Amino acid sequence: MNTTASEAISISSLIVGAQPAKAAAVRASLGTLAGVEVHAVTEDGRMIVTVEAASDDATVQAFETIRRLPGVLSAAMVYHRYESDPDGEV
Repeated sequence: MNTTASEAISISSLIVGAQPAKAAAVRASLGTLAGVEVHAVTEDGRMIVTVEAASDDATVQAFETIRRLPGVLSAAMVYHRYESDPDGEV
């Protein structure tokens, strides 16, 4: 099956650092953002987060939204790729 650039999805992984006392609230806020999923949270407030977006601009907007959430101390992108067939994930 041939895919076009418009079918590709941008997938990014971030490490988000939150104030430990606000980690639950940050996690809840992240859960309300489209395409954002929290995979793990440590006791000291670090989180492994993925962002799936339709474009680079949407990825940047999601990253900036995360970075500006109350209680977030840091957000660092550690991985990024384009998936041409998101339904064919292994």
